[in-house]
Amino acid sequence: MSVLTTTATVTVNPAFLQEIKEVNQELWQSLADLRKRCSRPIATGMCRHLVDWLSELRDQLALHFALEEAYGYFDEPLHVAPQLAEKADHLRSEHQELYSEFSDLVDRAERMFFAGQTAALAVWVGPRFLDFDHRLRSHEDRENELIYDAFDVDIGVGD
Repeated sequence: MSVLTTTATVTVNPAFLQEIKEVNQELWQSLADLRKRCSRPIATGMCRHLVDWLSELRDQLALHFALEEAYGYFDEPLHVAPQLAEKADHLRSEHQELYSEFSDLVDRAERMFFAGQTAALAVWVGPRFLDFDHRLRSHEDRENELIYDAFDVDIGVGD
């Protein structure tokens, strides 16, 4: 008697994942605004606002990642698009890494602000945010590639 086993793996729901990305205009606008502000010198008088904006963005990212994980990714047996499973698993796991990294950035910015270190905060936060923003955009680009690859597999145009 042979025993068949299926290995649980991560796959993607491309329609839901794409929709989550398209409807989250507030997140994309917040990122664009912060990217613009952090691309030039930050006045120490803007630090309170900057800390607030970073905190709001952290909340938006938490919601975005939670929605993607709840509706865009799911565990399925390996027979469902196995060539996409590794990509999907890796991208889904990046959510926690990105969120933790950004939370650490926001926590440090808050501590610096409340300790009265606004001059240091104004110099420190811009490059850190831009570095995070670059990694987040790379992640989002790779998720978009995954969406297109999943659509190709679903309709049979992939190689």
